[in-house]
Amino acid sequence: MNDDYHALLARREAMRLRDRLLAPAPRAGRPQNVTGAGARCTTRPYDGAVDQQLITHNLAQVTPFDELIKHLYDAMFERHPYLRQLFPESMDFQRAHLERAFWFLIEHLDHPDELAAFCARLGRDHRKLGVLPVHYEVFAEALSDALGRCARGRLSPDAEAAWLRMVRRAAEAMVEGANEALAEPAYWSATVTDHQRRRQDVAVLRVRPSEPYPCRPGQYATLQSPLLPHTWRPYSAINADGELEFHVRRTGPDGVSDALVTRTAVGDTLRLGPAQGTTTLDDPVSRDVLIVAGGTGWATARTLLEDLAARRSPGRSAHLFLGARSAEDLYDAAVLTRLENRCSWLRIVPVIDDGPGASGHASVVEAVTRHGGWGGHDAYVSGPPAMVAAAVRRLTALGMPPERVHHDPVTGTGPVVLPPWQAGASA
Repeated sequence: MNDDYHALLARREAMRLRDRLLAPAPRAGRPQNVTGAGARCTTRPYDGAVDQQLITHNLAQVTPFDELIKHLYDAMFERHPYLRQLFPESMDFQRAHLERAFWFLIEHLDHPDELAAFCARLGRDHRKLGVLPVHYEVFAEALSDALGRCARGRLSPDAEAAWLRMVRRAAEAMVEGANEALAEPAYWSATVTDHQRRRQDVAVLRVRPSEPYPCRPGQYATLQSPLLPHTWRPYSAINADGELEFHVRRTGPDGVSDALVTRTAVGDTLRLGPAQGTTTLDDPVSRDVLIVAGGTGWATARTLLEDLAARRSPGRSAHLFLGARSAEDLYDAAVLTRLENRCSWLRIVPVIDDGPGASGHASVVEAVTRHGGWGGHDAYVSGPPAMVAAAVRRLTALGMPPERVHHDPVTGTGPVVLPPWQAGASA
């Protein structure tokens, strides 16, 4: 009964904030209190394309985003010091994540349905961080301060108002996404049931969630170790008989990957955020499938291939290009061989960079390019960010429509495909 009461309060708070967020900011003069109850209301529908032009034409005043994001968090923590406890000790990953989100918002302002779906998923996921609807208002206020500090008076009032309208639209969708997810846990507890070191820097973990965990093949989950509170990292999830399997490569000392690979054991408890990602197969599968994977991106490739095998769409084939630095880096070779022997419709092309068995290709992306002829395929790309970004650029340059190149968000590389306006801004 107590949970129902708090859920009702959360819904009422979300509705009140949604009403405030829907009130557009003034278009002339420096916007004041644009997210609060005093914002001026109008019946004019929101035109994301107009705001996209205003923002992109003034990107030079606020890019690169490093300084803007630093000022934003400084302003937010100065006004509300208690919010700092919601974030990890190191803010590097958080800043990179926010930069990626900013680019996505800007690039998709003229596609409201896609933008709303993206933000709804973010809002659902942010529940695990303890984010409340009011925090989105605090964020918008801090952004207003940061735009002023970063641009140093060079950003036009109209451009600043466009930024704030964009963030308010995103916040509206995030509130609605969080509101729709009130019936599910903010996060799941999961017990480690198996931990195998496949290589010195690679571990395969199995965990059993404490309650049913909805996850489609190809999606990923964010994991938090008790060794690093408030620090979450995304890993591809493989459904395995009521458990989840994660492939983790240690990328450096003291981070989440280090904790999961070297300091986690059977019986330990981890936290899982809700499943995310759209790197999933269409239903039904209407085209042949191209999968490009590298490193532990193999986990995404494997779950997609197992999903294909379970569906077995008649007449459909699949190509897997699997990149590795050496033959030893193909740490899941037994599963790879089993899939190849079992699935006559599957062709696997290992692309090994160095040592015995080297393929002679400069990269897995080059191997995909040389084979060519992917116009009738849907592509799925997973692995290190630089590889994913390069593969997406190459496939779209070869004429594959961007909507048929599926991949999870790429953090730390900037936008995967540079639109003309952005390429000009960064020159």
